[in-house]
Amino acid sequence: MTLHPFDGATALEPSGDGRWLGHTSAAYANMVGPFGGITAAQALSAVLRHPQRLGEPVALTVNFAAALEDGPFEVIAQPVRTNRSTQHWTLEIRQQGQPVLTGTAFTALRRETWAATEHAMPAVPPPAEVQPPTVGKRVEWVHRYEMRFVEGGFPSQWDGRDTGASRTRLWLRDAPPRPLDFASLTALADVFYPRIWRRRALLVPIGTVSMTVYFHAGAAQLHEAGTGYLLGQARAQAFQGGYFDQTAQLWTEGGTLLATTHQVVYYKE
Repeated sequence: MTLHPFDGATALEPSGDGRWLGHTSAAYANMVGPFGGITAAQALSAVLRHPQRLGEPVALTVNFAAALEDGPFEVIAQPVRTNRSTQHWTLEIRQQGQPVLTGTAFTALRRETWAATEHAMPAVPPPAEVQPPTVGKRVEWVHRYEMRFVEGGFPSQWDGRDTGASRTRLWLRDAPPRPLDFASLTALADVFYPRIWRRRALLVPIGTVSMTVYFHAGAAQLHEAGTGYLLGQARAQAFQGGYFDQTAQLWTEGGTLLATTHQVVYYKE
């Protein structure tokens, strides 16, 4: 059986005391270093593999201190506080003895409670009625995902025009399709291209500095999603002083909100 590119990229070898060894994957290469979503997924994978883990991921925050270089790296995942139903983690990815990522995670035992979702999935055409984009793909990692833009696709002309809008809606999933889990959902939360490119149609240099993912669903709901499409929606809130933030939501085809995410991105004029 052929190993899925995502599973190859997130494979980790235990090295003792909450430490794991990994290697960057050419399949998820970005303009500089690897796709940030795969790096975040590699960090969470160390928590998911840890023998002391309690419960399922509820929140993950990663801070990109530097771009990974092609080659091996070390992930350190340590539970720093464990209560009866919750657990707090610190995360670090190191290369050549230097931190390139820091972060935290929060896991918990989920229980049945009253529930409601205020951010409902927007009404959009189903995936089969939305064609994939025909524009060229500039970086390798984009080939690892199927994207069907409902609104706000890649600009047809990079002319610097202010479009007045930053929102994108699209159907997306791993390519080739892969059953959804927490690690792959983490990477999918970072698939949205930078909102400043959507707003201005200009390829200014950018880099995500910090990203948080909130998981609103448990493993059973991710299993139900299977290899189906997710609807993603992303938009910016403010561009100022060389940084902007963007928020995003991910729903199943049936309208279940699986995750929300928020990130801060550096940009250069």
